[in-house]
Amino acid sequence: MQMTAPAALYRDPAAYERERTGVFARTWQFIGNESEVSGPGDYLSDRIAGFPVVVVRDKAGTLRGFHNVCRHRAGPLVSEPRGTCEGELVCRYHGWRYALDGRLRSAVDFGKAEGFDPRDYGLYPVRLEVWRGLIFVNLDEAAAPLMDGLAPLERLFAERNISPGPATLRRGHEIACDWKVYVENYLEGYHIPVVHPELAAEVDCRGYRVSMHGAVAVHEVPTEDGAQQGLWAWAWPNLAVNIYRYGLMIEHMRPAGFGRTRLEYLYFYDPATARMDEVLAASDQLTVQDVWICERVQENLNAGVYEAGVLSPRHEEAVGWFQARIMALHGLGADAGKVAEPA
Repeated sequence: MQMTAPAALYRDPAAYERERTGVFARTWQFIGNESEVSGPGDYLSDRIAGFPVVVVRDKAGTLRGFHNVCRHRAGPLVSEPRGTCEGELVCRYHGWRYALDGRLRSAVDFGKAEGFDPRDYGLYPVRLEVWRGLIFVNLDEAAAPLMDGLAPLERLFAERNISPGPATLRRGHEIACDWKVYVENYLEGYHIPVVHPELAAEVDCRGYRVSMHGAVAVHEVPTEDGAQQGLWAWAWPNLAVNIYRYGLMIEHMRPAGFGRTRLEYLYFYDPATARMDEVLAASDQLTVQDVWICERVQENLNAGVYEAGVLSPRHEEAVGWFQARIMALHGLGADAGKVAEPA
């Protein structure tokens, strides 16, 4: 019998801070699609568990990633999630100007300061890699290459002839729960007959299977009708790929602070042929239902009655895999039933 992770990990600010630095500062995080930054000066910006980053295409066409932090007094370089800068990044606080390769071009009206060398004050870089047009960044210079983790997903895309194409629609919203609550909900289909009756009517829940392939979970289920293709995938720690009959959607599940999660959806489809009203209606319905149950679970975890439960060997293998990895980060064994609450 496999016990769940202790409830304290979902309601302890110290646990969130350990995950912020131990997970999100050390893993590849999805930022967007190359089609969203197609020209020189085009940029995307985001916050990864509180870490501000910006990705910009330079004049030579190279994508570059930086911390969205000026080296003067920590002002932001860009304030919008997407836009175009005219040949340089300019701090929104005191106007320091940076070339698109990160070099400090001008410390505007700074004055003479002994020992100050602009060459020492370029932007802090972040690692950047692209897979099938999808842009990822990593704050850890020593991290393994992106494909070390995404190799099972690449095999799945190749075997099923899945190709994202250009991004067509971006949407997002917040949910009042710890990021792990939402990820774990995504990692099992056990809840579908109860939480998603409309989806249950479109698929054969008895044939629902979730299998782990390295750090990737693949969901498969026979479908009977509707927008669903019966194929979903998740990659550690917080990226999902939802396959529809008319395209696909990338879902990024990232902390927006302690006890809050931001869900970002990027849709890929052909507007000329896709029945996107059907896809979006199905997606919205599932989202409303998942938000409701995840927020109720978080409320119950916060109440302090539930401390630990048990995982289904039939349905929750991927949840167990995820929780084991999280508990290892916190220095807990797989059999940990409880963890001390903060004083």
